[in-house]
Amino acid sequence: MFSAERIKSILEGALPECTANVSDDANDGEHFSARVVSSAFVGKSLVQQHQLVYAALGDHMRRDIHALALKTYTPDRWNG
Repeated sequence: MFSAERIKSILEGALPECTANVSDDANDGEHFSARVVSSAFVGKSLVQQHQLVYAALGDHMRRDIHALALKTYTPDRWNG
């Protein structure tokens, strides 16, 4: 079973200046939601931001994570 803490660790290790809050909404190790703040998102469209998150998670998106409800923010947007 995959964990929200593992997703948080992967994202914060892969994306610059990243803070990720991840929860296992169904408590099943497969359905997660995440709020991700990173400087990597500056100047990127929402689709590009989500693609960066999916790329950071790599094969876990196919093997371990069934669903990920995602909200992404630049640091300025999150703090502003």
